[in-house]
Amino acid sequence: MNEESCYCVRDWFIWISGWRHGVGNKMAMAKEIQRQRIVLIRKGKGKGRGRGRGIGIGISVSLPTLTLSLVCAALLLLMAFVSLTLSRFLDQHRQADKVYTNLTARELRIKGLDDVPTEGDRSRKHVWSSRFSEFYYGCSDPSYRFPSATVDTKSKRYLMIAASGGLNQQRTGIIDAVVVARMLNATLVVPKLDQKSFWKDKSNFEEIFDVDWFISSLSDDVKIVKELPENIRKEVGRPTKLRVPRKCSRHCYESRVLPVLLKRHVVELTKFDYRLANKLDTEFQKLRCKVNYHALRFTKSISETGQELIDRMRKRSRRFLALHLRFEPDMLAFSGCYYGGEDKERKELGAIRKRWKTLHLSSPEKARRHGKCPLTPQEVGLMLRALGFGSDVHLYVASGEVYGGEETLAPLKALFPNFYTKDTLASKEELEPFSSYSSRMAALDYIVCDQSDVFVTNNNGNMARMLAGRRRYIGHKPTIRPNAKKLYLLFLNRHNMSWDDFALKVRAYQKGFVGEPNEARPGRGEFHEYPYSCICDRRDAKKTVINIKNQSKSNSAKAGDLREQTMEGGRANESVDYDAEGIEMDESEESSLIHQEAENDDYTHFTRTDEPELEEILSD
Repeated sequence: MNEESCYCVRDWFIWISGWRHGVGNKMAMAKEIQRQRIVLIRKGKGKGRGRGRGIGIGISVSLPTLTLSLVCAALLLLMAFVSLTLSRFLDQHRQADKVYTNLTARELRIKGLDDVPTEGDRSRKHVWSSRFSEFYYGCSDPSYRFPSATVDTKSKRYLMIAASGGLNQQRTGIIDAVVVARMLNATLVVPKLDQKSFWKDKSNFEEIFDVDWFISSLSDDVKIVKELPENIRKEVGRPTKLRVPRKCSRHCYESRVLPVLLKRHVVELTKFDYRLANKLDTEFQKLRCKVNYHALRFTKSISETGQELIDRMRKRSRRFLALHLRFEPDMLAFSGCYYGGEDKERKELGAIRKRWKTLHLSSPEKARRHGKCPLTPQEVGLMLRALGFGSDVHLYVASGEVYGGEETLAPLKALFPNFYTKDTLASKEELEPFSSYSSRMAALDYIVCDQSDVFVTNNNGNMARMLAGRRRYIGHKPTIRPNAKKLYLLFLNRHNMSWDDFALKVRAYQKGFVGEPNEARPGRGEFHEYPYSCICDRRDAKKTVINIKNQSKSNSAKAGDLREQTMEGGRANESVDYDAEGIEMDESEESSLIHQEAENDDYTHFTRTDEPELEEILSD
């Protein structure tokens, strides 16, 4: 190869290197090429032995030289193509590994984040763990006074359940179905899942949950069968369908359902979600916990895929935070909240809202003021930064379609660049068995959020409540729920105070909303969110041992009662006054009760009805 060809190759290597390092280096590379040529020309003048040997003296091109030049040119084009392709591949790889790069300073100013510090408060190390969790543990084993299912279950009593809503709303129905079957001393047929509501998921129970484990793990508490026995089906024919009022107590079931069950032998309870009273005797509450936290396991394929997502998060960071973000268009339309999108937002959400003809909404401003609207992604990011989480935190986000898309997510991604979802952690091929089923996809998010070091939510929907209760039960793992009512005014006036003042107020307002023990008094709040009957205090257990040792044999029975009382955290008998909800209600009384319960629900500023899809939208 002649000298000119070699110099061309060298020049291309220099130029490609400059291209790979960015536009800013191209001029420098051009100057470097010119400098190198001048050096070589001088060397060529000193070493030239004839015409065409020195660069700049003259070149005599022969046929072989022309052929070599063409080959050189082809190689240069090939190298250029490989370089550009490799550069594009590496860019895509970096984009997949780190989904979002920081916004520019100008964009940050536009988003109103220019005064937000990048680092978290390193003095607040306890944000990653509960300070008092070591003193508490989950306890759901029944006492000796709770007889075995083999003793209590009566023949020819079969209870069938048709669950309603999305994954977590149906989960509450499954849990309560087990308890109701025990109350009625009936055999439970594995519940049917909702396949017709808003979520349109055709999955059966055994396609989401491990049905064999479900049956065997509860065998001492409730008799469960996969299907109605053939002889019973032939004898009874179609099961009698009933719908009980919401929050129906034990007395309610015994007066409304049991007589029909004794007469017809098979009863199916339809639209079974939140149809059991929040307050029950301790033994039934413990059974709720046993079903929820031990018996309901996802199938092997869902569990293994969920664990793989967790492992991939752990490879990126020792600790990570999971966010359940409800900000879908349907969700916002259903809640009746507006977020400053003016006429465009009102028109778009208003069109979706027409789906629910009987949905009566209050003022959007009033809803926000009363803390009834989910936080925006930007507000969630600001809250987390104020609580001490820096930009180096790895964030897993469980969400559906976010209203406003990337523009809405941009502030959150700017605050937390290490932003991941199941779609960025797994390939399409890995998610393909689940992607057509909303409940199975929700189950993957549930698993990752459950195992995260800190769980945060922008809403108070079913998944948020279920996970909050579970994380309390397994050791009070930090669970951040926004105190939306107080944070609303704080976000509104954020730019009228310094960042330090803002962060200080966020921390003050969030006390009691981060998953610490005893954040709510026993009996207050939704049981699935606050499973107080299933949280035991280790310190009280120690006191019990001391007290028992000091008791005489004549007081052994009394000591036994003390032991059980103390293991329940020293709480009073929870069955007292629980039957206040158990009176038989007519339709007007039921509506009154529902309205009263709605006062504590973050998204019940609308009128509840049994219209299809009206409540399922909040399920996950």
